[in-house]
Amino acid sequence: MTAIHQTSQVKPDRQDIVQVMVVDDQPPFRRAARAVVNATTGFEAVGDAESGREALRYADQVQPDLALIDVHMPEMDGFETARRLTESHPRCVVVLVSLDALEFPAAAVTACGAVAFVRKQELRPAILRSLWYQHGLSG
Repeated sequence: MTAIHQTSQVKPDRQDIVQVMVVDDQPPFRRAARAVVNATTGFEAVGDAESGREALRYADQVQPDLALIDVHMPEMDGFETARRLTESHPRCVVVLVSLDALEFPAAAVTACGAVAFVRKQELRPAILRSLWYQHGLSG
């Protein structure tokens, strides 16, 4: 079974749709995050990956506008994934997520290229819209 799940076959031509990739090693969160993204007007989950390495390969295919990346993943954590993703896709807005409160200084979030940290249980359409309006529209 492939770890990459594509939720749309063709990238929309419309520039008004924010295309979101979810990166997390836990399938229940990937499903929940896709549901939140797809429930957010103007946003579309274009797929997900269960590891940082898979996310980097997948990002080359789908060119996401926004990526939700789990902090705690095996092999490559969210900080390294974010660093590499923003290096290879500088227009992608990266948000780190975790169930736990951030145990790292806020400077660690921005140092890896992410724009914010959000606890998984706080992820809602209003949060996605707010983050996009603050960080994504200028690209």
